[in-house]
Amino acid sequence: MNISLTPELRDFISKKLESGMYHSVSEVIREGLRLLKEQDELKQIRLRDLRHEVAVGLESLDNGEGEEYDEESLKELFAKIKADGRKQLVLRKNQAK
Repeated sequence: MNISLTPELRDFISKKLESGMYHSVSEVIREGLRLLKEQDELKQIRLRDLRHEVAVGLESLDNGEGEEYDEESLKELFAKIKADGRKQLVLRKNQAK
């Protein structure tokens, strides 16, 4: 199997080899593919969990357990959701540093 790599990826692989963590290009590529497979599996798990949560929520609505919102309370709810999302984004960016 032949693959084409960008110069940046070739440099990345060279640095991994120089670090001594890997002994061959194949080891680096296998590790990258293993991590990609793991990431795909995690996405599938998250998607399954999300679908389950949606099903639970829909069942809750079917059982009359939902809450009704007027226009003003919806605006407040959306503002809170946006603010929470922005806080989480800042936390993720800070953790990535």
